Amino acid sequence: MARPFCLIVNPQAGNGRARALLPVVIEVLTKGGTEHRVIESASLAHAKDLAAEAAGRGEVVVAVGGDGMAGALAGAAAAADAAFGLIPTGRGNDFAGVLGIPADPAAAARMLVTGKCRQVDLIGVGTPAHQEVIVAGSVYAGLPALAGQVANATKLIGGPLVYPASALRVLAGWRPVTFTVRVTRQEDTEAHEFAGYAVVVANSAFFGAGMRVAPPALIDDGVLDVVMMRHAAKLTFVKALLKIKDGSHVTLPQITLDRGTEVTVTMTRDLPAAADGESLACADPLAAGTPLRIRVLPGVLAVYADMRVDNQASASG
Repeated sequence: MARPFCLIVNPQAGNGRARALLPVVIEVLTKGGTEHRVIESASLAHAKDLAAEAAGRGEVVVAVGGDGMAGALAGAAAAADAAFGLIPTGRGNDFAGVLGIPADPAAAARMLVTGKCRQVDLIGVGTPAHQEVIVAGSVYAGLPALAGQVANATKLIGGPLVYPASALRVLAGWRPVTFTVRVTRQEDTEAHEFAGYAVVVANSAFFGAGMRVAPPALIDDGVLDVVMMRHAAKLTFVKALLKIKDGSHVTLPQITLDRGTEVTVTMTRDLPAAADGESLACADPLAAGTPLRIRVLPGVLAVYADMRVDNQASASG
């Protein structure tokens, strides 16, 4: 017998889009003969508690929201050994895109009714003073994390354009910071130390509403891809921003790629780190010199997704 679905809704996602699209989703699930219930969350912390309760009842945890909601509930589902589904209703929806989950809510709901589960990787991230949390798509530090905070506070610009616009706003006042990035592979560790703009540790090829930040990244390969942007003229950062949509920014000499199973990031001044479009509570900001420890969690999430999807998928659906 099919497991019942618990749809946990972020009513603020997509400026209220999540709540508005619920009737379409419920109609598809009802016609498909699935048992389901719907509950709204008051915050990400509340949503995680609801997900744990749903998992305890033997339900499939379904996130109805954007990337922040998706990452939080994917982690909660994996921690409770529950299956996970996603109805993307946010501004970015990058995690849904790499999983092949359609942007159309009816089509996404049909995937819950007829789809099969696929095992994918997640990311564990924490600091020495904070317990590890589980996130989904990527962890990033420096300018992208600041830009994410600006984007989340912006109401005048809707849709994917809010992310590059926010990055340009942060760039105007940016001062270089020195990153130390240690990447562990099987039996060796390589250290990168550089003045720069950003470090992205990616489980997924996309972030920031369809920016192809880590072109080689695959969500089920048991490895994290690391993208580092070194200091250069601010015009070079703008050039990278223009190229990032198709992933060609990685051809710039200021971009360095690496990959491994564990990554540690430190910075020489207090700056935030974020994951899946939301600031990390353990790193808001990350104090200068404090190590942010990031590791891959291979195959820990069973998700209703397109079994054929790979990193060539469009994050925008």
